[in-house]
Amino acid sequence: MRLTDEELMSIALAEGDKARFHAPPNPWVGALVVNERGVVIAEGHTQAPGESHAEIEALRRAGALARGATLVVTLEPCNHRGRTGPCTEAIIDAGVARVVMALRDPDERVQGRGVQRLREAGVDVLEGVGERDVTRQLAAYLWHRRTQRPYVVAKVASTLDGVVAMRDGSSQWITSLEARRDAHVLRAESQAILVGAGTVRRDDPALTARLDDLILEPLRVVLGNAPATAKVHPCWERHGEIGPILDELGAAGVVQLLVEGGPTTTSAFLEAGLINHVVWYVAPAFAGGEGTRPALVNLTTPTMEALRRGQLTEIRQIGGDVRFDVEV
Repeated sequence: MRLTDEELMSIALAEGDKARFHAPPNPWVGALVVNERGVVIAEGHTQAPGESHAEIEALRRAGALARGATLVVTLEPCNHRGRTGPCTEAIIDAGVARVVMALRDPDERVQGRGVQRLREAGVDVLEGVGERDVTRQLAAYLWHRRTQRPYVVAKVASTLDGVVAMRDGSSQWITSLEARRDAHVLRAESQAILVGAGTVRRDDPALTARLDDLILEPLRVVLGNAPATAKVHPCWERHGEIGPILDELGAAGVVQLLVEGGPTTTSAFLEAGLINHVVWYVAPAFAGGEGTRPALVNLTTPTMEALRRGQLTEIRQIGGDVRFDVEV
């Protein structure tokens, strides 16, 4: 049975996921070359910065079979020369007859110029296929390109009654091994991890992403001064307002920032309206009691109308815990 454009885009979406860890600050794009009978003859995804884009990878694998074929790609092909050449020219030179894409690239160097160049060359371009799913997949990239700031994800792990540490200060481990492994995927998807100096002094985290045999080291950012012997070194130590710190990180190519600080740091970001997404792991455990540490502190919420309401996008059981994803 011939696959629809929407079904083909779902395959391209999955191909784009393969680039999530290594593509940033470029977008993690997936592409397919599909022949006239609707058969996928080649796939490709974005390589590391300075290497091939998804379209180039798919076209290279398709070779001469790309002539007269359809290219399905999750994001608008670029039409400028950076560290690699324009994808539009490669598409035109390969003789692709039709391009199916999800959405336009908000990068100021693209912004519709890719679509325009392809149409000028006689390539049939269909836009908007799978737009909602690709927008979700590329949320961090799209935010970064539109605002020049990283997409901020806050990670919290608590008991069912919202406690993150016991009276004696201990917090390891509230959630299961499976949930902690999942949190390392979050770290791997982020180009920087931020904590407060208090967390560094108290827990001495390494803030690396450990995935099986792979160890990734995102940029580590500490609000305040980290002890000279702390595991986070080398790191950025920053003071002052959060906004300028985000500007600096965005300019440095940080597409997604993971905030793993304690209640004070996380609450400061939330109070300032600078969190885009919250990942909250909840263990089916109860702490209660005076002297325990709540997940959030010092938020200005005097009335019910002042509640910071988000949109629940996913609920998933991981091991014995539950992960809540909330767009803020």
